Amino acid sequence: QVQLAESGGGSVQAGGSLRLSCTASRDTVSNYYMAWFRQAPGKEREKVSCVSWRGETTVYTNSVKGRFTISRDNAKNTLYLQMNNLTPEDTAMYYCATGQTCWNPLYWGPGTQVTVSS
Repeated sequence: QVQLAESGGGSVQAGGSLRLSCTASRDTVSNYYMAWFRQAPGKEREKVSCVSWRGETTVYTNSVKGRFTISRDNAKNTLYLQMNNLTPEDTAMYYCATGQTCWNPLYWGPGTQVTVSS
C-alpha cells in the first residue's frame, strides 16, 4: 500500500504561482508513473500532467502547457507541480496519483485545494 500526501495548495490571484508537492510513503513509487489530476466543483476529474519514473517523459493537458511543470525527486519520494500564470480556470482540488501507467493510477492522495481569484 502506498500513501500519498499533497501539500502546497492555497489561494492566489490570477497571474500568481504555486508549487504543489506530493510525498509518497515508500520508495516503490520510483518504479511508477506519477501524475496530477484536478477536479473543479461540478466538473469531472481531469488529467493535468504525468511524469515517468525516471522523469524522462512528461505529459501535459493542453490547457496547462507552458504554464505548469511537473517533476519528481525519487530520492525524496516526492512529486512536484510548479504552476505559473494561474488563472481562475485552474481553481480545483488537485490530486496526486501513482501507478504503472499515467492515467490509471493505483493510489491517490486526498487532494489539496487551489483557488485562483481574478
